[in-house]
Amino acid sequence: MTKGILGRKIGMTQVFAENGDLIPVTVVEAAPNVVLQKKTIENDGYEAVQLGFEDKREILSNKPEKGHVAKANTAPKRFVREINGVNLEEVEVGQEVKVNIFAEGDIVDVTGISKGKGFQGAIKRHGQSRGPMSHGSRYHRGPGSMGAVDPARVFKSKALPGRMGGEQVTVQNLQIVKVDTERNLLLIKGNVPGSKKAMLKIQSSVKGK
Repeated sequence: MTKGILGRKIGMTQVFAENGDLIPVTVVEAAPNVVLQKKTIENDGYEAVQLGFEDKREILSNKPEKGHVAKANTAPKRFVREINGVNLEEVEVGQEVKVNIFAEGDIVDVTGISKGKGFQGAIKRHGQSRGPMSHGSRYHRGPGSMGAVDPARVFKSKALPGRMGGEQVTVQNLQIVKVDTERNLLLIKGNVPGSKKAMLKIQSSVKGK
């Protein structure tokens, strides 16, 4: 069954494996999550568990939010997400989910909001090739042809300059190098989406072996 937890990206560091290999890792702080709701097929049309992470000040939450979290006997949460594929019989509303649900060597998918890059050209945004920079060329870093003459319009999905980043991204098949239950930390091999302090959803890999 799927396991999942919400956390906050602390930053990157490196650790040494027993054989001496240097492993780059991302440190994720996953303080205990609270199960806020169990979604069932009878009530909602699908099965999922709703988790809440990091308390929010009362003044920042509205009445429906307060009523929703009161059922779980907890404070309003800043970050609320759903995890699909969880065995609903094993969880209860108000239960705490901690980092010890994962073990060293587990394969996970990490979802977050990527770093925003602002307005970028077609080369950086889409990886297009540039034109020659010399020999009389008057085409260097432009977006290229807008399309054929016949439709007399630019087709949708044409790769053009525009805003880059700031999108939901999932990095798949990352390995958990270490689980620190005392400090509520997960050390995940490689990089994950978002800047430092970004909110992340970590769950069992869909494609992992």
